[in-house]
This record gives sequence, structure tokens and C-alpha cells, in this order.
Amino acid sequence: MKTKQLKKILIVDDDDAHRMMLKASLSEDGYSVEEAADGDEAIRMVEEGFYDLIMLDLKMKNIHGIQALRQIKQISPAIPVLIMTAYASVQTAVEGLKLGAFDYLNKPLDMDDVLEKIREALSDDNVYLSKDNLKENLLHEFDFSDIIGNSKKMRDLFEILMMVAPSDATVLILGESGTGKELIADAIQHNSLRTDKSFIKLNCAALPENLLESELFGHEKGAFTGATSLRQGRFELADQGTIFLDEIGDMSLTTQAKILRILQEGEFERLGGEKTLQVDVRVIAATNRNLEEEVNKGNFRQDLYFRLGVVPIEIPPLRERKVDIHILAEHFLEKFAQKNQRLIKGFTPEVIDMLSRYSWPGNVRELENVVERAVILSRQEMITPEALPMGFKQLTKPEAEPSEVELAGQSLKEMEKELILKTLEETGHNITRTAEILGITRRGLQYKLKELGNN
Repeated sequence: MKTKQLKKILIVDDDDAHRMMLKASLSEDGYSVEEAADGDEAIRMVEEGFYDLIMLDLKMKNIHGIQALRQIKQISPAIPVLIMTAYASVQTAVEGLKLGAFDYLNKPLDMDDVLEKIREALSDDNVYLSKDNLKENLLHEFDFSDIIGNSKKMRDLFEILMMVAPSDATVLILGESGTGKELIADAIQHNSLRTDKSFIKLNCAALPENLLESELFGHEKGAFTGATSLRQGRFELADQGTIFLDEIGDMSLTTQAKILRILQEGEFERLGGEKTLQVDVRVIAATNRNLEEEVNKGNFRQDLYFRLGVVPIEIPPLRERKVDIHILAEHFLEKFAQKNQRLIKGFTPEVIDMLSRYSWPGNVRELENVVERAVILSRQEMITPEALPMGFKQLTKPEAEPSEVELAGQSLKEMEKELILKTLEETGHNITRTAEILGITRRGLQYKLKELGNN
């Protein structure tokens, strides 16, 4: 009979006695427990092995718990982390949640509360955070390393990509400008059964209609003025492989009809030609337009819309996954600091706050540009508000906001309640949206609301 594998927990605390107490209690409750005496040791252990959950003290020697949390989440974003602190404040608690911590525990620990939150973190509703979750297991099979994000919406997106990529289905990628539609297309092709075949890309909005048709389908010699020789089109070049048609919503109805024929019959003719050509091509399309509205307006063929949308993938705008902003900003900081040979360690807390509160109309592309600009202009080891564009200056907090003054002298539970209720109010009591902003699961938020007496 197969023995059930125990859930593996890593306790990170520089207090030997506290660590031993926790280990004894959790072992007695049926968990496999390992220990780390500081953040550096914990980071090494996470690099070398797998843990179902980490309990991380914030106040430690050598490396602060927040720093350790940030590095642990970079190594393995899926591991749920419970932060422990006797020195809690709204800033550290919120920063930990924004960095991806599942929840926090206030010292001295209440073991009933500890066990409840461990069960919550490892429950079936949070399966994406455990070893058995789809993303963690399938990352050995699929490579989505260029796509960065740890929000619930991005984890859902990863799950869809892992099901779609190895199929041969036509994919329609929807999303605002700057959300990374081409990056998603790259990931689908890279993880598909056609990964070793041709991958042809074309931005349909970048060419006038007469040139677009020639680019897509090719032309015969003499087909039009300037056609001095036969030219193969993108579909012909992509035979047996994949074609990515970006901004397909900008295509004319005439060209749409020819695309529909390829999707249905796998055939077309070059411009000026009479010979029908057969191709086997997987189509990935993308648009920042609302195609349903375009269909209603008569600008887009309904039959093509249905053909393209066999598997629609919608990329959330950055403003709807603010928990990813810090991770993305750190990624771009490392990228551009290396590119420009700058020794910059990170962002000041004020900058992180400003980045988190900005609406990002240009999405990830805008964030990347802002960070690159900050790296180039900064003359300090940390990115400060002065390195950000003028539009961010209005996001600077007043020296003493009333809400901050009112928090003085409150317990951590009271501050947590204030934070949750304020976020709920800002989202119009949208539970899912509030949970995403706070960096916890929907069920975790519902548990906290029940705990706080706000059903």
C-alpha cells in the first residue's frame, strides 16, 4: 500500500527555541518540517528542494524577511508563504502580501490560528499554490519563463496556455495595447507540437490593404506594377508551422474572407495567380479591438470571428493585476541595470507605492519604459521618485494622511480589518478584485471577513 506523502513545511526563524517549538507542534500534527536559521539559508534550501509551504519570520539577522520573501518568490512563485512577526506594521504586512505572501501570523503565535491558516494555504481551493498544482508540475514540460506574473489572473492564464499550446487549435489573443499579446503567441508556439517548424509573424495594421494581401498570400510575376518576380506569401512560408496575425481586427472584409477560406479549407491563390495552393498552418491571431462590437458594426465577419475564437485568450490589463507590478518592475530593473551597466539595488518604498497606485494605460510596455528611464536617470543605488516621469508626481503621498494618523496605536488585527474594508470599498465590494489587490485567495479573503465579523 502506497504511503501518503506528508506535506513539507520550511520554518525560517533565527530564534532557535521558537523554531523548535513550531517544528514539534507541526510534526505532531502530521507535517514534515525542516528548519532554516536565517533568510540566506532558506533561499539556498528553496533553490535545492521543494516545500509545500514556508513559514517566514520577518525580523531576522543577515537578511530581512521581506528580502528573503522577494527572492523566494523569484525562485518559486507558487510556494505559499506565511510571514510571522512581532514587529508588524501596516507597511510590512501589506508589502509582504503584495510580494505574494499568502497571509501573516502575529507573534506570539496562536497554534490553532497557525494550523487553520496552514490548512487554508494547502487546501484544494489553493491547489495552484501546492506541489500538485498544474503550473508547478507542468513547468517541467512547458516553458513560459518570459511571461512574468504571480497574480491569480496570470496563474489562470498559465493554466489555459498549458492546455492550449500542445493542441493544434486556432487561438485568438485579446488584450489592450502593451499587455504582451506577442509574448503570449511566442509562448504558445514555443510549447506547441510545431515548435521546430516555421513561425511567421505579421502586423496586419502596419501595411496598407494592397500590400497586406501580397504579404499574406504572395503574388505572381506581373500581378501588379512592380511585381517583377514571383513571391511567396506568409502563409506559404508558414506551411507545416504557425502564423501569428497581430491586430487582425484592422483587416478589411475582403482579406478577412480569404483568411476564412484558409482556416476552413487550407487553400488560397497568390495575387494574379490561378493555381490553388494547399497549406497546413496553425493560426494565432491577436487584437486590441472588441471584435464582438466590430461584428455588430459590420466591420468584422462573424463567421471569421467564430473560427478564430476557437480558444480565446484574454490578457488582463496591468491595472487588474497590480500584485504583479512589483515583480515586473524588479525584472525590468535587473534587465536595464545590466544593459546600461548601472549598480542599482532596487526601488524605494515610496516608488513601489507610486507604481502600485498608477493606472498604467500603456500596460506592461509602459512599465518597462518607465523603469528603463528611471535606470538611466537615477544617480543613486535605489530608484527614487525623482527618476519617475512627471505624471507620477501627483501620486506622492502627503506627509501625514489622516488614515495613517488614525492607525497609530491600533492592533495588527484592527489595522488588517481597516485595510481589508478600505480595499473592499475601493473595489465596490468586489471580493475577487479585493483578494487580488491584497495578494490573497478569494477563499482566504472570505475566511478573514468571517473572522472579522463582516459576512
